[in-house]
Amino acid sequence: MTERAADRMKALIVGIQGRICAVPLTHVIETMRPLPVEPLGGMPEFVSGVAIVRGIPTPVVDLGAVVGAPDGIADRFVTLRLGDRQVALSVGAVLGVYELDMATIQELPPLLQRARKDAVEMIGTLDEQVLMVLRAGWELPEEVWQALTAQEAVS
Repeated sequence: MTERAADRMKALIVGIQGRICAVPLTHVIETMRPLPVEPLGGMPEFVSGVAIVRGIPTPVVDLGAVVGAPDGIADRFVTLRLGDRQVALSVGAVLGVYELDMATIQELPPLLQRARKDAVEMIGTLDEQVLMVLRAGWELPEEVWQALTAQEAVS
């Protein structure tokens, strides 16, 4: 019996300081090597600054600082679609695109579950669309990540 596409969702899996997180692929524009970031004064610690991504000034949000795993090295940027705007998440690693079944998704902890409350409130104050996208993501427990990689190896 095959699973229907409606029972599955594609997600971009990223790593941050030993944590594995998933962002629904519908929000992802692209991944890339980090670009130069111009710091901005007066921004919260999770906003690294602004980078020029494909000619567009783009705010850069340190996902590690948001989820309580700061001081990670940003080896990749993930640009996210926010209506007609974009934001770049700096992450430690991009681990790939995987399909998650909806039953698994319902059991996953939300991406922002262990995030600092003040960071979540500040994101909501600065940009509600960023908050909506981050709330749509999940943190993957080690056993779920292992099952996904084992499943991928079999496919």
